[in-house]
Amino acid sequence: MLTLDALAGLSQADVVVHDALVDRRVLALAGPQARLEFAGKRGGRPSAEQDDISNRLIELARAGKRVLRLKGGDPCVFGRGGEEALALKAAGVPFRIIPGVTAGLAGLTAAAIPATLRGINRAIILAAGYGADQDGVDWGALARTGQPIVLYMAMRNLAKIADELMRGGLPPTTPAAIVVSATMVDERIVLSTLDRVAADAQAHQLGAPSIIVIGNIVSVRERLIDAVHMAESEAAR
Repeated sequence: MLTLDALAGLSQADVVVHDALVDRRVLALAGPQARLEFAGKRGGRPSAEQDDISNRLIELARAGKRVLRLKGGDPCVFGRGGEEALALKAAGVPFRIIPGVTAGLAGLTAAAIPATLRGINRAIILAAGYGADQDGVDWGALARTGQPIVLYMAMRNLAKIADELMRGGLPPTTPAAIVVSATMVDERIVLSTLDRVAADAQAHQLGAPSIIVIGNIVSVRERLIDAVHMAESEAAR
């Protein structure tokens, strides 16, 4: 999914500095003058350092290039867009931030899981799962809100997070879902429960990019999915 504002940026940029999660079909929309530079960060793999990325953006801008820093999702939702913007500000480089479509919301909708539904929830929690073994997030406190939790980058620490959510009071039978490669042709959706979600992720050999949603909103999918499939079949004709 791509906003028209981002599409305009692609057509105007001299250099597109892009992340690993940007689909090649999106990169193909760049103007003929654009040079593509990879700056992907992938957990557990050799990746560009954040300071190096920020410094590269400054270097390109000072060379007179019109630069598009292209990220998957929204740049300011666990995308370090704020960090890069602060670095540009400190260097005196003018910029603007183009909002994107974050997977934690759009991925749910595409999977027929409403992020909010009257009578089920009045809030939704977006949380990063990386570093869950060291950053001191109070998962028990999140559990006690009783509101659905959407986890980004959580696969490695999913078993620990699920255990702490249950210790915090969420029932083991709380519905859960894993959405892998949301909205893409290779999208996979696995339904589970809080006590089984980590084991199911391993059994299905699920990896990144993925989001995990935990809460009663997941159960709504079963009531919607037949109608969604029917509409998709009609659209494909």
